[in-house]
Amino acid sequence: MQNAHDIAFLLARFQFAFTVGVHIIFPAFSIGLAAYLAVLEGIWLATGRQVFLDLYRYWIKAFSIVFGMGVVSGLVMAYEFGTNWSVFSKKAGPITGVLLSYEVMTAFFLEAGFLGVMLFGMNKVGRGLHFAATCCVSVGTLISMTWILASNSWMQTPRGYRIDPSSGQFLPDDWLAIIFNPSFPFRLVHMGLAAFLSVAFAVGATGAWHLLKARRQGKMSTEPVRVMFSMAMWMATIVAPIQIMAGDAHGLNTLKYQPAKLAAMEGDWNSEGRAPELLFGIPNMTTERTDYAVGIPLLGSLILTHSLDGKVPGMKDFPRDQRPPSPIIFFSFRIMVGLGVLMMLVGLWSLWHRRNSTLFLSPLFHRVALCMAPAGFLALLCGWVTTEVGRQPWTVYGLLRTTKSVSPIVLSSMVVSMTVFVVVYVIVFGSGLGILVRMLGRAPEEGERNADPSHASDLLATHMHPAVVDASTTKGA
Repeated sequence: MQNAHDIAFLLARFQFAFTVGVHIIFPAFSIGLAAYLAVLEGIWLATGRQVFLDLYRYWIKAFSIVFGMGVVSGLVMAYEFGTNWSVFSKKAGPITGVLLSYEVMTAFFLEAGFLGVMLFGMNKVGRGLHFAATCCVSVGTLISMTWILASNSWMQTPRGYRIDPSSGQFLPDDWLAIIFNPSFPFRLVHMGLAAFLSVAFAVGATGAWHLLKARRQGKMSTEPVRVMFSMAMWMATIVAPIQIMAGDAHGLNTLKYQPAKLAAMEGDWNSEGRAPELLFGIPNMTTERTDYAVGIPLLGSLILTHSLDGKVPGMKDFPRDQRPPSPIIFFSFRIMVGLGVLMMLVGLWSLWHRRNSTLFLSPLFHRVALCMAPAGFLALLCGWVTTEVGRQPWTVYGLLRTTKSVSPIVLSSMVVSMTVFVVVYVIVFGSGLGILVRMLGRAPEEGERNADPSHASDLLATHMHPAVVDASTTKGA
């Protein structure tokens, strides 16, 4: 029976990880794309250049699909808190529940109030009002991110609470300390930049695809394609280095407040100064060593403490039952960093082509940009794996264990629900992504000025079950 309970517990964790992993892609896409739309419309109003309006009407169709899938995928997690993680909800609910309710009262109301004007009001309201609606939706996505990260960051670095001795609940003492907990500012900046960078490479890959397609057909690429690709590469060039610096600051914060997570990320077992940076290895939780380690001497201390003599924590500094699973986050962290460096190099490469007036003429660069389409989202997922798995074995770091947060679940019910989740997600979101890819496969052109942005919503609705569409509408309201 204990073995069955352990398997059910692992399935509950995997189910939540699966649903969060699918969901997080869409809000990140929405955050970056909403900001991009606001920039496009703002430039169009300021310059009067038709190309920016064409791009706005091209990408707003994609936004409507991505936003809808984000709302639908987010519904499930709210139910999982009650079905699989009711103990956590009961104990941490007085804090996390309030923060998430703030998201609904601010972000969702703001988005729901102006989304209709943004999608359907281009020819029905004044230009200024429509631009204001676009900006409000963009701000709404950022507010949503802020409250969610405030809640999640509190679970990483809890502050401003007291524990009720009778119920074991976390009760608020200082809301400012709860919201602006030590890891919140770093994680907010890191996540926001990740969303912008992910969308920059998605937009850039779309432009690269159409540049390559035009070359194969012996045609001249359209102005919207060139402008789209150029803007995306500018964004990558600017944001990627900033993201690396933000990640460095986040690492220093993690060293201070979650040293066990940092030791697991680095694959370090012994606390030492003048520590190497391991480029590769396989952390072994049983033998307490990292097998096949390949490292650069002194670099670990330099990166983590900005000093060659800085002391880096080791996993042996912490009891065995308080160590995160190092092998998972060791590799997820390195994949994230590797993709970040690669994105920065692509941005710098685009600068070289721009200087030589070959940005729209290099098939090799366009193929690389096309292959980089998922890079930002993959890095984002790896970052969340590093963050969340690195918090283990706690749901509220150092205070509430994951094993003490789960509901009294049954293995058979978890197997059934996990199977249903996977099948439904593959069908629903696979269809949505298929529609999105097909839509982006058509190049933007000057004819976009006559396009109806509501077409994308109609197209999505015809491919989804009515109950799903109704649920999306309810969530948005």
